[in-house]
Amino acid sequence: MARTPASGIQHALRAGDYEAVISSVGATLRSLTYQGRDLVVPFEADEVRPAHRGATLAPWPNRVVDGLYTFGGVERQLALTEPSRSHALHGLASWLDFEAIDKGPDHVTLAAEIAPQTAYPWRIVVTTRFSLGPDGLTQSVTARNDSETPAPWGTGPHPYLVAGEGRVDGWTLELPAEQVLAVTAERLIPTDLVAVDADEPERFDFRDARTIGAVEIDHAYTGLVRDADGSATVRVTGASGSGVEMVWDAACPWVQIHTADKPDAAESRLGLAVEPMTCAPDAFNADAYSYDAGLIVIEPEESTTASWRIGAIA
Repeated sequence: MARTPASGIQHALRAGDYEAVISSVGATLRSLTYQGRDLVVPFEADEVRPAHRGATLAPWPNRVVDGLYTFGGVERQLALTEPSRSHALHGLASWLDFEAIDKGPDHVTLAAEIAPQTAYPWRIVVTTRFSLGPDGLTQSVTARNDSETPAPWGTGPHPYLVAGEGRVDGWTLELPAEQVLAVTAERLIPTDLVAVDADEPERFDFRDARTIGAVEIDHAYTGLVRDADGSATVRVTGASGSGVEMVWDAACPWVQIHTADKPDAAESRLGLAVEPMTCAPDAFNADAYSYDAGLIVIEPEESTTASWRIGAIA
């Protein structure tokens, strides 16, 4: 019997000029190429996934500050999975092994169950479909609440986009967002929602496409400008004009942008994290903020869905 790779069962998809590989652990986008060109930072099948690269985040994306939240009048303490900042990071599903419940040459549907536990006592069935088409890879995530009480919920993906040769510094970013969430410097705790051109426009304002340069970003944006069908689009291009775009629907009013800065220069700024989110960072504590953090509450036996697409700019 063949040994399962460290990242789980591999699901290879192909359609036209696109190829993708989805790993079962965390329903992770392990690689995506267009005409052989990487559109995301990949990793090896038998490699433990680097952090949350490509993972499906649920039942919350981003951080719960101090891992502490109150819902339904009950205070709960999540495990602190980001020990350097003492937060609960990116949910509970990113290391679950998802099972394939439908598969074809250009698509796969994976499912896993978040079991009730002390810090999150709801049973949530998470189903995600990846499909390749002429415009790239589309992922949808559906959550169904199989509990007897309402459940707090949020989701999003965690790809690191690759525009072409080089690194983040030399790429051009177009980000149609009017507002950015200010955070504390060390722990990234949300403080206030501000206009992108208010204090540091050279760092945060990419409404007009321009080179990213040396700025460091690990912030959530909202106030997204959308097209007629309600979609928002972020584009990242290289010096040649080729690149990658990410498009998502109205279910995601937020997007986290991270320039992937790391202490090791060899591993730093290899891709730009673009993470559409159904809710803001620390949305489980939505009542603590003056803005709409977008927390979704799923009623018993009800479902909610969000989707996004990654495609090449040729």
